[in-house]
Amino acid sequence: MLIDSPSPGSDPVLPGPALIQNLAFPNGGQQLENLLSSPINFFQELFTLHVGTAGPGQAFLVASPGWGADAPRAAQAAYGEIARVLQDHGLTVVHERLFGSLTVKSAVMASRAAALRAKNLPADGPITYIQGHPPWGEGFAGAIIQAVACRNPQDEVWTISDQGKAVGRGWRRQGATVLLLQNIQGLVLGPQGVNTPFIQTRRMLQRAAQLLETQGASYRDVVRTWFYLADILAWYPEFNRSRTAIYGRFGILPGQDNGRLKLPASTGIRGELPTGAAGALDLLAVAGPVESRPRVRQLSNPGQQDAFQYGSAFSRGALIEGPDISLLQVSGTAAIDEKGTSLYPGDIRGQIDCTFDKIAALIGQEGARLTDIVAACVFVKHPEHAQVYRERLAAWGLEDFPAVVMVADVCRPELLFELDAEVAFNPAHGGF
Repeated sequence: MLIDSPSPGSDPVLPGPALIQNLAFPNGGQQLENLLSSPINFFQELFTLHVGTAGPGQAFLVASPGWGADAPRAAQAAYGEIARVLQDHGLTVVHERLFGSLTVKSAVMASRAAALRAKNLPADGPITYIQGHPPWGEGFAGAIIQAVACRNPQDEVWTISDQGKAVGRGWRRQGATVLLLQNIQGLVLGPQGVNTPFIQTRRMLQRAAQLLETQGASYRDVVRTWFYLADILAWYPEFNRSRTAIYGRFGILPGQDNGRLKLPASTGIRGELPTGAAGALDLLAVAGPVESRPRVRQLSNPGQQDAFQYGSAFSRGALIEGPDISLLQVSGTAAIDEKGTSLYPGDIRGQIDCTFDKIAALIGQEGARLTDIVAACVFVKHPEHAQVYRERLAAWGLEDFPAVVMVADVCRPELLFELDAEVAFNPAHGGF
């Protein structure tokens, strides 16, 4: 049996309803308009919550605990505010990732559930929980949530289930169909299971493709992937070989029907999993009739070599061009140059500045700025690098940067820093 949920004795992933009914808009929707006109930040001792705008009816919420905060208290406080925002603005969660030590997972999940249920919000939706230690050691590192509101009669949100478990959300917004799969794994239980990392990767991707087909889509519709790989440095080349082989079967590799433009943006980072699986996959796909779906473009970075050139099958970014707001998915980015060489070995400040410079160049091609980032994950190899990162944020004028910071290995041993991001901007206005 394939598993995509925690092992026995830990928190189960329960099936959600077939169709999520959004809460009524307060004050005729005026508060929703106010929310989505500018970002909102909540600063408290236990946590910081950034609410980033992404056009009418869409928001990103990034919760980060205070330094050294008690994990269950911080999670309950943060989710109490998250629940209030969701309820006040008629928002439904469509993507939810939690990062923290596995030792605090049960306590964090219980605090989350209590806070949501206190506002009469469902707590059984699809979730990805990844071990991302906070810089102070064991604890809760934070949560990143994407949420949408059904503002028109034809808009809806539904749960995607597999074998009785919630594995994602689908939603229709402004005529487009978007699919988000979560925590897809390839581990097989039982004495006959063969669970090499290579085979698990193949199963994980094949399963994702099958789930997309149940929604009338295919892997060719995938815009963005997030791979969380246990002990990444031990088998990342093997992961790349397995992914490339499957992508060849999917017909999205360079040279396959102009497939270079079809490689998803992606993050590949270390993340130990509660199940003991070799990896887990979240993915975003844009599907539906061609005439109603937004235009999607995969991006190259003028300052970095395309990753496929050195064996990693992903694009540097992906742009989803909406009628009002464009969303730009920034792949996991580190200090790598136009030849594919790692830069600034041993120099954390140099790697951080180089990473921000590369991201600024990538999104700047489309008219976006670093201040248009609405959600980000920051990965530092060593805990002491987190303070250097905060110092460099100030130098870049990004003191209120909406990110969860965690300690994790990057895909190369010499890389000390990586960042991925989601950007919302209006190209006609040169950003917000």
